[in-house]
Amino acid sequence: MVNIVSVDRRQFLKSTGLVGGAFILGIETPVQAAGRVYSRLGMFVSISKDGMVTIASHRAEMGQGISTSTPQIIADELEADWSKVKVVLAPGDKRYGGQSTGGSSSIRHFFTYTRQMGAVARDMLEEAAAIQWKVSKQDVMAKNHVVVHKTSGRELTFGYLAEAASELPVPRVDKVTLKNSKDFKYIGKDVSLVGQYEIVTGKAAYAQDYQVPGMLYASIERPPVVLGKVKSFDASEAKKVPGVVDVIRLKDREAPLNTRPVGGVAVLATNTWAAHEARKTLKITWENGPNSSHNTEPYMKELVAGVQQKGIAVRDAGNVYSHEYDPEKTVEATYTLPYHHHMQMETPAATAWLEGDKCIVWTGSQTPQWGMSQICEELGWDPEKELNRVEFNQLLMGGAFGRKGKNDFVIEAVELAKASGKPVKVVWTREDDVKHGFYHSTSANYFKAEITDKKGADFWIQRVLHPQISWIFNPASDQPDTGNLSQNFADIPFQLSNLSCETNKIGTHLRIGWFRAVQNIHNAFARGCFVDELAEKAGIATQQMWYNLLGEDRIVDPGAEGFEGWTNYGQKENTLHALKISRMKNAIATVVAKADVEKPVAKNEGWGIAYATSFNSYVAAATKVRVENDKLTVLEMHTATDAGVVITPDRVKSQMEGAMIMGLSLAISGLTVTNGVIDQSNFHDYVVARMPQVPPLYAHLIESEEAPGGVGEPGLPPVLPSLVNAIYHASGKRIRDMPVTKVLKV
Repeated sequence: MVNIVSVDRRQFLKSTGLVGGAFILGIETPVQAAGRVYSRLGMFVSISKDGMVTIASHRAEMGQGISTSTPQIIADELEADWSKVKVVLAPGDKRYGGQSTGGSSSIRHFFTYTRQMGAVARDMLEEAAAIQWKVSKQDVMAKNHVVVHKTSGRELTFGYLAEAASELPVPRVDKVTLKNSKDFKYIGKDVSLVGQYEIVTGKAAYAQDYQVPGMLYASIERPPVVLGKVKSFDASEAKKVPGVVDVIRLKDREAPLNTRPVGGVAVLATNTWAAHEARKTLKITWENGPNSSHNTEPYMKELVAGVQQKGIAVRDAGNVYSHEYDPEKTVEATYTLPYHHHMQMETPAATAWLEGDKCIVWTGSQTPQWGMSQICEELGWDPEKELNRVEFNQLLMGGAFGRKGKNDFVIEAVELAKASGKPVKVVWTREDDVKHGFYHSTSANYFKAEITDKKGADFWIQRVLHPQISWIFNPASDQPDTGNLSQNFADIPFQLSNLSCETNKIGTHLRIGWFRAVQNIHNAFARGCFVDELAEKAGIATQQMWYNLLGEDRIVDPGAEGFEGWTNYGQKENTLHALKISRMKNAIATVVAKADVEKPVAKNEGWGIAYATSFNSYVAAATKVRVENDKLTVLEMHTATDAGVVITPDRVKSQMEGAMIMGLSLAISGLTVTNGVIDQSNFHDYVVARMPQVPPLYAHLIESEEAPGGVGEPGLPPVLPSLVNAIYHASGKRIRDMPVTKVLKV
C-alpha cells in the first residue's frame, strides 16, 4: 500500500530540484534497505496559485508517451483542465521510487496508485471549498479545474483553493473514492501529446543536443571484440587534426562487464567532426582475447545441436518420452533467429563533468538510478551514502527499445570528464552503436508434437537455447534463467496431457541485453510457426488450431502446473492480471475478423496469423503477403490488442504500428559475427524496413474493463510468425531459419 502525503515547497525543491506551487502532493512508498524500513516520495503533483498543475513524470520518455499517459490519469481523477497541466521530466533520484523504464510496466504496475494521486488531490480541494463555504463536502464537486457548489452553482478555482488545501490533513488512499470508468474524461481518450509541438518543430532537447560552455566532444575507438584490450596505440596523427585537445586511453574492463564501458581509446576535441576524423587516424594494436573465437555459423550449429537433444526440463506433465510417435501425425521442427540490434534513431550520448564534490550528468537513460550508482562506483564513492553527489538530469530519448537501459555511454563520459578535468560529451556514431551494442540473443527453438483425434496436439516437446543476458553479470551463466523461460516458453497456455519444456547449456561471447519484448521474440516466433505447421498437418485453419490447443476457457497458472518461479511479469499475486484463455481466443478471433483472413485471396497471396501473450497483454497479428518469382511483397499487417483499460488510444495504436514495422525489420535482417567482431555497421548492411516496403498498417484495439497491461512490447512477438506463416501460405515455402532474405528477395 502507498500513502499520499503533503509536501512543503522546501521539501519539494530538495526532493526534486523543481520549484513547486502552493499545494503539493507526493506518493510515499515503503522501502526496505540496510535492515530498516523507511519512506520515499515518488510521483509529485503540484498546484500553483495561478491554477497551473505541474506533474513530475518520474519515468523516462523515449517516444512511448508515458509523459502524456501518466499525467492523463492524474488529470482525469483530479478533474483538471488538460490545457492547464504541465509535465516535467524528473531527474534521477531514489526519492522518486522506481524510475527504471522498461518491461512495459509504467502503467500496468502503477495505474491504481496514479489514479489515487489525482483523487486525493481532488478530495482535498473539495474539502477546502466546503470549509470556505461552510457546507458539507457532499455538497461540492470538482469539475474542469474548479470546485462547484452543487446547489448555488458558485465556483472556486483550483489555484484559489491550493494554499488552503495544502493545510488540510491528507486522507488515506483507501478512504477516497475513485471515478467510475463511465465518468472518465481523459482516460481512454486521445489528448494533445506532451511535448508534441516541440518535437515536430525541432525544439525538443535530446542528449545529442545538450551543450555546456567549454565542453569537449569525445569519439571512442572501442575493442572490436568483447573483453578485448588495447595492446598499444599511436595517436601522433590524431593529435595533428585541428581541434583535437587530447587522446586518452580508457581503462581496461574485466569480466563481469555488467553494463560498464568496454575500454578503448578516446579522442577529445572542441567539435564532433574533429573528434571523429582524428579517431580514424589512430593506430591501435588490440589484444582480442578469448571471444575472438566466436563465429555465428558454427555457433548456430551448436545451438541447433543443443535443442535437438534431450535437455534440462523446467516444466513437464505426463510422459512424452515413453510415447511412440505416429510419423503420420507428428510434426517436428527447429527454428532459428540471428542476433539483432535495437537500431533506435538516436544513438547513445551523454555529457558529464565534475563540479566541486558533485558529478553532473545530462543524458537520456532508461535506468537513471542505476546509472547514478554506477557513477558512484566509477568515482570511488559509496552509492549507499553518497548517491546525492550525483546530479543525473534526464532528457528526451529518440528511441531506446532497451538499449538505453544500459549506462555504459554515461560512464564513458564520467571517466573522460575525470581524466580531462573538463565537461565531456561522448557521442556514439551509428557504427559505434551497431558494433558495440547489447544485442538480442541469437537462438534455436525445437518443437515436436502429435496431432490428436480431436485435431489438437499432445506429447508436446519444446526446447530453447540462446546466449544469456545474465552473462554480463555472471560469466559462469550458461543457460536461460526462469525469467527468460517465462516469455512464451514454459508459460505455455495450452491444454496438454503430456508436455516437456526443456533448455540446455551454452557459452556467451557478446554483450546480450534487453531488447523490445526480450525472449518473447524468438519463443513466440517459433511457437507461432509451429502452430501453423500443426494446423496444416491436421487439415484445419490456423486459428482453429489455436482454439483447439488453448482448450476450454479458464484461468491459466503455469506456476501451479509445474513451472517453478513463474511470476506473470511481476503480477502473479495480482488476480486482476490472471491469464485468461477467453481473452486469448478473443484476440485471435478479432484479428481474423478485422483482417478478413478467411476471404479467398489471389494466386501467390496468403494470410498468416499468430498470437502471443506478454507483459499482461493479449495480442494477435495477421499479415498478408504476395510471393512472385521469389520476391516478397507485404500487402497488409494487422494487430488486435487487448491491453485492458487503454489510457491513450493513439499512443497504443502507434506502439502497435511500430511493432509491425519492427517485426518486418527483424524478418529481413540479422547480425553476423566473424572472429568475435560484428560484421555489420550501419543501415546499409543491417537493414530495417524502408517506407516503400511497409504496407498499410491496422492496429485494432479491443475495448476492455480489465486491468491495464503493457503496451510498448507486447505488439512485437506475434508479428514475425504471422509474416513467415503468410509466406508459406502464399508460396509453399516454409522458412524456419531466419532471416527470410536467405530464401526471398524483399
